[in-house]
Formats: sequence, C-alpha cells, structure tokens
Amino acid sequence: MKFVVLIPARLSASRLPRKPLLDLAGIPMVVRVAQRAQLSQASHIVVATDSLEIMQACERFGIQSILTRADHPSGSDRLAEATNLLGLPNDAIVVNVQGDEPLIDPHNINAVAQLLNDHPACAVSTLADPINSLEEWQSPHCVKVVLNAQSQAMYFSRASIPHFREGQANQLPPYPVYRHVGLYAYRCDFLKIYPTLAPSPAEKAEALEQLRVLWHGYSIAVHISDIPSAAGVDTPADLERVRQLLSPPK
Repeated sequence: MKFVVLIPARLSASRLPRKPLLDLAGIPMVVRVAQRAQLSQASHIVVATDSLEIMQACERFGIQSILTRADHPSGSDRLAEATNLLGLPNDAIVVNVQGDEPLIDPHNINAVAQLLNDHPACAVSTLADPINSLEEWQSPHCVKVVLNAQSQAMYFSRASIPHFREGQANQLPPYPVYRHVGLYAYRCDFLKIYPTLAPSPAEKAEALEQLRVLWHGYSIAVHISDIPSAAGVDTPADLERVRQLLSPPK
C-alpha cells in the first residue's frame, strides 16, 4: 500500500500568530510535524502552504512544500488544490496531517491509511480514542463520534453522545465512548469533489466539517487507536507544554 501525507499550513492564526513557524527546540513547528510524518510508511510528505516564508523554512530542513492559494476556507480545500498541483491519481490515498501536531504518532498515520485501503466503500477514514475522563466526556471541546457495527461513523458531535439516559451527571456511561481525533485519510478522487459539496446544517451548528461528508452520503471508516493521541498546539499553554517535552534535558 502506498499513500501520501499532505500537511496544510497557513501562516495566519488567531490564537497563535505565525503558528507553523513557532520554534520548538530549534525547529519550526511545521517541520517537526513533517519529521514525525517521515517516520510513517508514507511514500511522500508534502507541506501545502500559502506562505513563501513557510516554504523557505521547509527547504532549510529538506522538507518538500508547494504553494497554494491563500483563500481556502479549510485545510481540506487546500489539500484538494495540492492534489491537483502534484498530479496525484484519483485512486491515491492522501493522509491529512494537521500542521499543529508535532507529537503525532506515525503508527496512527499508517493506521488510517491502511484502514481506508482495506475499506473500498469508504471515501474517508479517521481516528478515535476511547474516552476515560468525565471532564473530557462533558467538554464541548472534545468531539465525540458514534460508530455503527462496521466501525463507520454515524455522527460526530461536541455533545456527550450517545446520551446515557439512566446515568448520573457525574459519571461516564458503562459502554465505550470515543473522542474523535482530527487525522484523516482521503481517496484522492473524493478530496477533489469535497470543495464542491455544500455545507450541511449540522456542520454549521456543530462547526465540524466532517459532518458534510456524512450529510452527502459518503462513509467514514474509524480506527480506534490503542496508542493515545497527543494533543495538538492550539493555545500558548499547549505551546509551552510541547516545548518542554521537546527540549533536551539540562
């Protein structure tokens, strides 16, 4: 099985300005992400960006990058343009690794690619972790996913789903519940179609673009990871935590 990793990276960010270029123990964040992806089985790793500055940072560390438009509304739209610029065939598998995941596990990258390869009826695959924390279960910042018998996504939500009708407010349900992790593999032909799909009402309500895939009748296979997924970098506190983890011991 062959697959390509594409890493969307835009320079502007509201909470952490110039996030892809933030220093993590001497290496820009987006380069750290690409280096983790290089430990996977991907045949190519490419950063898709709207910034010449990001391209220059990638070049200094030997990371391939391509320049895409600056007006893409989402990372998936940016990747759709990148597949065309790279001339990828329609049957190629593309793994979307977010540019703010410097601790991503390469085994999970392999897993979502393999899952999509093994499920030809699905257009997309993604990752989920078991939820073991009441705080996480109740948090709207933790996106939950409900699966069917074939381990395909039925719905994603910021709410605590499926609701435990007989439970108490301060306890986890007695059945498995899952946190969605934003790591995706796409079939290239679907990725090219995605920007033409209209947003769904549920997507607008939840602010979750993966609901557009389900709304239009496409299937999403879900890999339940046995390797806990490291949190990405969204806040200054996240940045400091990752810097401490990556800094050499004194």
